[in-house]
Amino acid sequence: MFPVVVRGGGDLATGTILHLSCAGYPVIVLESSLPTAIRREAAFSEAVYKNIKTIEGISCVKAGTAEEALSEAKPGRPVMLVDENASSLKTLKPEVLVDAIMAKRNCGTKCGMAPLVIALGPGFKAGRDADFVIETKRGHRLGRIISDGCAAPNTGIPGMIEGHGADRVIHAPEGGCLSVLCGIGSAVRKGDLVAEVVSADGKKVPVYASLSGVIRGMLPDGFGVTAGLKMADIDPRLSELENCRTVSDKARCIAGSVLTLISAYEHHCLDLLRNAEERRE
Repeated sequence: MFPVVVRGGGDLATGTILHLSCAGYPVIVLESSLPTAIRREAAFSEAVYKNIKTIEGISCVKAGTAEEALSEAKPGRPVMLVDENASSLKTLKPEVLVDAIMAKRNCGTKCGMAPLVIALGPGFKAGRDADFVIETKRGHRLGRIISDGCAAPNTGIPGMIEGHGADRVIHAPEGGCLSVLCGIGSAVRKGDLVAEVVSADGKKVPVYASLSGVIRGMLPDGFGVTAGLKMADIDPRLSELENCRTVSDKARCIAGSVLTLISAYEHHCLDLLRNAEERRE
């Protein structure tokens, strides 16, 4: 099968990478040099820091060049390439490009970068920035394939888990160097000291758990944070530790829609999807 290029290796992107790889596609992932995904145990972006990251039995390895990425990418063996601006596309010449950066804005993706361009979430318009956009907001429309128009705008409010939404996410209180005291998978109670941000003058600013639960995501120890940067995530479900290391239901749903589009493209059936979308609307 032809290789697929995915921009972004965060936890939502990882669902797509994992599913495509297991479906037999060689996948090349383009990431920034300093990924800020907090769900690091469920994100292939960690390969940027560690050269290899294994999630649910699939290992993503880091390549040094576009040529090496093309050579190394195989079904069940995705490859990571540091290329935030997607300049390697001239060498990779992908048949399909998926923008899964999840920046809530367009970071340079446009129609024509590949024969089929798919974008996830808000910040894109189908027909202008991508051939198709996939809805990423939780709810009845999650995973909906959009052939004309945009996904729902970003609300800035995380999805609810057991009555918790915005309070699940911890933001850096100020800029500095992050010192992690409770890593991913740690059980914490509301008010526990989970990290410190050390400023340039040596001042330590404490970071406390916003609720009781399990730390599902945390930026790496020593990471340079800016004030307000999302740095950690707490899951209130203490009994579900495995959630820290596996792909979420949301990511799997989105991945299914990406796989549907690529399969339709291979079988020359994209017009069926477009017509189905028009009938729904």
